[in-house]
Amino acid sequence: MAAATLMLAACGNGGDDTDNGEPANTGAGTDTDTSTGEAAGEAGERDLTLQVGTVLPQTGSLAFLGPPEEAGVLLAAEHINEADLGITVEVTLGDSGDPDNRAYATTVPQLLNAGTHVIVGAASSGVSKLFIDEVIAAERLMISPANTAAEFTDWNDNNLYWRTAPSDLLQGEVLGNMIAQDGVMNLGIIYLNDAYGTGLEATLTETFEAAAGTVVASEPYNAGDTTFDAQISSVLAQNPDAIAMITFEEIKTILPAIEAAGFDTGNLYFVDGNIADYSEDFDPGMLEGSKGTQPGPDLGDDFRNQLNEVWTAEGNPELENWNYAAESYDAVVLAALAALAANSVDGPDIAAKMQEVSGGAGDGEQYDNFADAAQAIIDGDVVNYDGPSGPITFDENGDPTEATIGIFEYDENNSLVRLN
Repeated sequence: MAAATLMLAACGNGGDDTDNGEPANTGAGTDTDTSTGEAAGEAGERDLTLQVGTVLPQTGSLAFLGPPEEAGVLLAAEHINEADLGITVEVTLGDSGDPDNRAYATTVPQLLNAGTHVIVGAASSGVSKLFIDEVIAAERLMISPANTAAEFTDWNDNNLYWRTAPSDLLQGEVLGNMIAQDGVMNLGIIYLNDAYGTGLEATLTETFEAAAGTVVASEPYNAGDTTFDAQISSVLAQNPDAIAMITFEEIKTILPAIEAAGFDTGNLYFVDGNIADYSEDFDPGMLEGSKGTQPGPDLGDDFRNQLNEVWTAEGNPELENWNYAAESYDAVVLAALAALAANSVDGPDIAAKMQEVSGGAGDGEQYDNFADAAQAIIDGDVVNYDGPSGPITFDENGDPTEATIGIFEYDENNSLVRLN
């Protein structure tokens, strides 16, 4: 499969337990935010402290995504603070949970009351919808490394909501075309009935049927459901060639039930919400041949090693997957560069520079690391930052206009092999 890299034209109008309450060990100080008083965009030294709080899944149905995302945030803070170029980042890690345990309902107010300038999260689009307006009302910048629901493009966000993950319009298109190219004619879909699941299901269906395929059955389930026999029976009754699974952690319950029903579990398609290494979860060969998609480029060994170092230094076990680690890293770096460009840590001021530092304004020299980009800003230049998640290039809605969608296949050990 050729590399699946897509570019979107800018369009439209702008607009998961509890927070531990302690900054992570990033080497940051404890000063409040300060400014030299120079006009934003002018050359000169800065003296800023940026408070970053995460609302990422430590518990709930997306908890497997929390470690790589938090590691990305911690690594970005480490690199920014080591650069010592006029901005210090202090990180407080907080739990988003999911719509059932509602950990975000405790975490978000704590972070806002503590004066946090930037909220990184949530991972789940459905969870972000439950607190986005609270963050906007407080005039803080909110940037998600993993929200993909298309509806955020037109959210009334006062320019304060941004995301480093592409809309499901991209992933759904790649997934739908890949399934069609694999020779599938009749497709079944089981999907989560929330902002993420319904949006991705719609785009997948549209793309697959435009490629002359037929979605023979598409069955939703609700967050918190624990049995899926009705959905599985309904889909299998239509004799699909393959089944696309748009789920979160529920996949671990659904897969054995599909296998028990007699369907070939080598004919499944996964998405970013559930694609993971299942070598320790299922018998060898169970998923061999199944495929899936995950936004983001191949990270390379060096970046993975750095993520593991910063993560295990906090007393955590080694990372098991890398989903949205790069997008989390770039979310923090972009916010810090925007703060430098604005010479301010106020949410609206940072937001006003986010498109610029991503290259979305159409100018600026390209940089691939924080230190060089920060020095250029201090020197009075405009920068275009492209980090480990690839070119982002925000449009006026805060959406990335460029993205790489990785295509993966399961091997005989139920481990993932990247195909592009």
